[in-house]
Amino acid sequence: MLYLTRKVGESVVINDDIEVTVVDIRGKSIKLGFTFPPDASVLRREIYDRIQAENRAAAEGTDALAAELGRQAGGRMHAAAEPSHSAAAARTRAREEEPE
Repeated sequence: MLYLTRKVGESVVINDDIEVTVVDIRGKSIKLGFTFPPDASVLRREIYDRIQAENRAAAEGTDALAAELGRQAGGRMHAAAEPSHSAAAARTRAREEEPE
């Protein structure tokens, strides 16, 4: 981790297109100003961590949901195959019963 000392009004530049400026210092709080391109994302750490946790939970939920849907679809496919066989058997019987 890099540690820098800055005074109010002083800045730090990151990757040529992000500038962080110390705007105000009051007690233990520092107000920072950020200048960055529109395609960059700047988040407070607690917000970033919450988003990451929600994304992980959603991905795990999606995996579990996909697995459950796969199990259900497998069951439905098996159940759907049975009436299909019954329909084929009914057509065969109907043909056998047709007059020649």
